[in-house]
Amino acid sequence: MITKDMSIIDIVNQYPETAEVFFKYGMHCLGCMAARFENLEQGALAHGIDVDAILKDLNEAIKK
Repeated sequence: MITKDMSIIDIVNQYPETAEVFFKYGMHCLGCMAARFENLEQGALAHGIDVDAILKDLNEAIKK
């Protein structure tokens, strides 16, 4: 299960299928330095994304 406090890079490394969810929300910088240090909530807020919505979609993606 993915949580708000997980780092973006850890999410993508552990669950590669989540990359398309990040792209859908306009978060294309999965390999940037910020992705290594920001958690999901920080990254979502920085991009003006509803953290609960992206979290729901990320967890749906890893269920498939």
